[in-house]
Amino acid sequence: MTFTRRTFLASAAASLAAPAVIGQARARVVVVGGGAGGASVAHRLVVAGAGAAEVTLIEPKAVYHTCFFSNLHLGGLRSLDSIAHGYDRLAALGVTLVRDSVTGIDRDSRSVRLAGGGSLGWDSLVLSPGIDFVEESVPGWSLAAADLMPHAYKAGAQTRLLREQVDAMRPGGVFCLIAPPNPYRCPPGPYERVSMVAHRLTEINPSARILLLDPKKNYSKQTLFEEGWQAHYPNMIERLGPDMGGDRIEVRPDRMEVVIDGEAEAVDVCNVIPAQVAGRLVAEAALTDETGWAPIDPSSMRSRFDPRIFVLGDASIAGDMPKSASAANSQAHVVAAAILADLAGATAPPARYANTCWSLIAPEDSVKVGGTYEPTPEKIASTDRFISQMGENRATRLATWQQSLGWYAAITEEMFG
Repeated sequence: MTFTRRTFLASAAASLAAPAVIGQARARVVVVGGGAGGASVAHRLVVAGAGAAEVTLIEPKAVYHTCFFSNLHLGGLRSLDSIAHGYDRLAALGVTLVRDSVTGIDRDSRSVRLAGGGSLGWDSLVLSPGIDFVEESVPGWSLAAADLMPHAYKAGAQTRLLREQVDAMRPGGVFCLIAPPNPYRCPPGPYERVSMVAHRLTEINPSARILLLDPKKNYSKQTLFEEGWQAHYPNMIERLGPDMGGDRIEVRPDRMEVVIDGEAEAVDVCNVIPAQVAGRLVAEAALTDETGWAPIDPSSMRSRFDPRIFVLGDASIAGDMPKSASAANSQAHVVAAAILADLAGATAPPARYANTCWSLIAPEDSVKVGGTYEPTPEKIASTDRFISQMGENRATRLATWQQSLGWYAAITEEMFG
């Protein structure tokens, strides 16, 4: 069933309010994806909902490694275990956990099919599946080559592999990072990653070189990163943008070569971060547009194509908001409020969104960018913005680092209970 903008609000009210009325049964809310968006929604629904809905979280991983702070493992500043979290506390709060993957969504019967067999029915469906990669967006690279040239953009085993490769580099070797085009998930941001790999190499391989190949002319916090690289890692990092062939590359994983504008260069480690789209489950349910991402109603994060379904986090087209964990967590609050209002037959409070993205350049030298946002008819629009300034003193950068530590503790407690 497809919904037009004309029928959107009327259909939403009718279809979402009905399950709470018929037989007075508890509504079934199914959440797909246990990251910053999905886990936060599940947690908030059971805590704030006071039993108003049966909340089921479908996530194939028993242990979730956060993408945010995963770059710090590459820099030798955190263990992989320190960014690993389980879902037992969520279960203790009343969330039903299903360790499985969703292979399909039937919007007519309101059910999801599971890889392990069977299906689950839903009255409201929340999709927060994150990203998938665009195969061959970097010519010569595919997921089959990820053991040779890791992406490390879904934290866990790939993060461990990339760290091992960095540590095993020959003295004076070359680490190459291929940055993605816009839009892309961040964290783990590619430029913080360059910073953290540079920090690690400064400690164990100071004559090594970092080659950053970037298809974008500019990137977020660029002047702050460049200032930090000059201060902490002088002469180690070389960035080639599109004017220098950064958008005309291919890779040869079996030879460990990068071809830049037709000229091959041998590298020791190559971290390929491909172009990205919404998790394919969303596209297969016909909830994406020609961009590969999911359009949403800015006031609620409901799908523009089906108001019974919410899409949040990296998979959504969230207007001026970036694809960050902080943004996904903020969107989760709006989604949970909308669902609980539907169940109560009430009007949800006005949506308000916020985001902060921290980036660590060197130990205790952290920068940030962020802002606040409100819905308009067209998009989630920025209403205020802040960013770290060049030349800040050590105390300011240390305070920013400490803020990021507090944020990590708070968001993971909200995600995992």
